[in-house]
Amino acid sequence: MDRTIQPEIQILKNFQILAPVRTTLPNGIPLTVINAGEQDVVRMDILFAGGRWQQSQKLQALFANRMLREGTAKYAAVTIAEKLDYYGSWLELSSASEYAYITVYSLNKYLAKTLEVVESMIKEPLFPEKELRTILDTNIQQYLVNISKVDFLANRSLLKSLYGKQHPCGKIVMEEDYHAITPDVLRDFYERHYHSGNCSIFLSGKVTEDTIRRVADTFGASFGQHQLQMPKVSFPFAAVSEKRIFTEREDAMQSAVKMGCTTITREHPDYPKLRVLMTLFGGYFGSRLMSNIREEKGYTYGISAGIMFYPDSGVLVVSTETDNKYVEPLIQEVYHEIDRLHHELVPDEELTMVRNYMLGEMCRSYESPFSLSDAWIFIATSGLTDDYFSRSLHAVNEVTPAEIQDLAQRYLCKETLKEVIAGKKLA
Repeated sequence: MDRTIQPEIQILKNFQILAPVRTTLPNGIPLTVINAGEQDVVRMDILFAGGRWQQSQKLQALFANRMLREGTAKYAAVTIAEKLDYYGSWLELSSASEYAYITVYSLNKYLAKTLEVVESMIKEPLFPEKELRTILDTNIQQYLVNISKVDFLANRSLLKSLYGKQHPCGKIVMEEDYHAITPDVLRDFYERHYHSGNCSIFLSGKVTEDTIRRVADTFGASFGQHQLQMPKVSFPFAAVSEKRIFTEREDAMQSAVKMGCTTITREHPDYPKLRVLMTLFGGYFGSRLMSNIREEKGYTYGISAGIMFYPDSGVLVVSTETDNKYVEPLIQEVYHEIDRLHHELVPDEELTMVRNYMLGEMCRSYESPFSLSDAWIFIATSGLTDDYFSRSLHAVNEVTPAEIQDLAQRYLCKETLKEVIAGKKLA
């Protein structure tokens, strides 16, 4: 092997990931199994359709999920922690726009013991007052730290300016919202959303017949208010008319700059190829924005562009932090790069480099059993079809410079981008 010669680049023409096996538990809970991996470990993801979109007051969904591990009818919080630690299990609790997630990693030989704890957490949590106060105090301290950060301030100003105060994205959390959280508030949310009629389960790793049987024995009977059906909710957008929104932080050493607008969702047929445009524009270290604004101009250590997704829309956003004096020239350089994409075809060599980067990321993203589980959970929670991955590969391989230019002209619009700045106001 001559290490002075670059290896030939292999073009990825076909892309298939391990398909899941889908079945249903006796009580109707959908069960998705991704049987892969050599280690005697299994991961179980339990999803409940209850997130920010379903809550009746701010922070309700977040803390209802977070408090599941803080005490049940059978176990105190310290006992839950000790048991999971003793059996080598790992528990993660998280809440998103539309779903709450309970994720547990367990050795197969101790799965029965782990399931006993997880079952109690899901079916009989107590939401104890003392533990809730401790968690709220900790989160309030983190909130006070966050509001001193210009990036945090700019991000929530952007969402508020695009969606308005009545939309979940525009409802800004304040310190008093933490004080409004009580055990009764959390219990109300729990009873409406944490039941077998609102649940789905994913198993991944080395999944055996015994694993499936134990999960079915634990969660196969109806629990909670399983006949309660919650209607799907939607919220109107109410963007502000101003193009420039400024949040002052007098002691800020740098300013956060976010430029954004609402855009299409993942289900839109343009999205797979729009991903290529966004990667080229600001989605990796060699992107147009990084090459110009970081490498050539030196205005920032890093700048990125991408699309954040919510149940009813996407948000196209350019994000960076810079010295206060560079804010205006930085914004003009972003617009300059948009103009280039509007008026000039992307060179084949540059597009090839972006393709190779994206294909490499696709391969790395789906090489482990648990990343495969993440992929299929993403499909289920995003409302996408199983051919999404193959369509993405096709889009990356087939998109042309002319299509990139057309997408830029339709989706990268200088006129619709809000300019949100958080930092010190210069005279």
